[in-house]
Amino acid sequence: MDNFKALVLTKENDEASLSVKKQRMQDLPEGDVTIQVAYSSVNYKDAIVGVQHQMVKSFPHIPGIDLAGTVIESSDDSYKSGDKVIVTSYELGTGHHGGFSEVARVPKEWVVPLPDGLTLREAMILGTAGLTAALSVQRLEDNGLSTSHGPVLVAGATGGVGSLAVDMLAKKGYDVTASTGSSSEKEYLEKLGAKEIISRDEVTDDDGTPTRKKRWAAAVDPVGGSTLQYILSTLKQHGSVATSGLVGGVEVKTTVLPFIGRGVNWLGIDSVQCPMDLRRKVWDRLADDLKPAHLNEEVVNEITLDEVENTLQEILEGRVRGRTIVKLDGTE
Repeated sequence: MDNFKALVLTKENDEASLSVKKQRMQDLPEGDVTIQVAYSSVNYKDAIVGVQHQMVKSFPHIPGIDLAGTVIESSDDSYKSGDKVIVTSYELGTGHHGGFSEVARVPKEWVVPLPDGLTLREAMILGTAGLTAALSVQRLEDNGLSTSHGPVLVAGATGGVGSLAVDMLAKKGYDVTASTGSSSEKEYLEKLGAKEIISRDEVTDDDGTPTRKKRWAAAVDPVGGSTLQYILSTLKQHGSVATSGLVGGVEVKTTVLPFIGRGVNWLGIDSVQCPMDLRRKVWDRLADDLKPAHLNEEVVNEITLDEVENTLQEILEGRVRGRTIVKLDGTE
């Protein structure tokens, strides 16, 4: 394959633009493993790169923080031609050409073998969002959470991380409460397994109260900001919240009271530099007990490379629910 298509971010005279362009193999960055990409996925972080042009180290640049495909060639003996693999996070799509491309080349240290029990398409329905949701569940369970402890709140429940977290937790038998700013999505969240759906306004701290009535055994928080403030104030004794996002803001106002009075745990979820042993463990769980029950059209919208730019804008505007995957030329 001498030529392939990619979504390329270019910049000229301080004006940046996105367009699908033909690329050559020599346009790819250095790396150990060259991959024919079957699917990528669209994430909030991709919109920050592609629309807001943040985190980009140099131009031209190919965004896309996720990819799944088949190895074309590898200079490392760990991988051979024909192997099916997943690559997410690290600098993929930010400091290194990413997954919105029919061919990608990456360092061997970033590559995860596709686990038995997942297709390449399913791997990208999951993608960074699925990895983040599963890491959140893993950390909550590592801190003692079990189904007998009471309800688990999922904030931002119609987003990628939120939707998958609702699905995973419900499948495992947790009593899931989903919060959302979209009142029309009640049926969608119930199909994913949520026992209760509440308004985003009900889980927003607007007065700085450090502790409130105890409500949640744990929470998955891809939102941050005043939503996280509220969660911290309402966790049960020794409850935990796993935080992975900042769409609600980076500032969190709290006191020591929830931590020293109730022994709550505020767990940071880092899917970008997650150690490879934990990364592989969680991907194996995503093919097994944490594989969502609804990896189908309930949660996924499939688009082409030409449709990615519009989808990035829609994500920034909060008009995308669940997961959006990009079908490329690589085959399963």
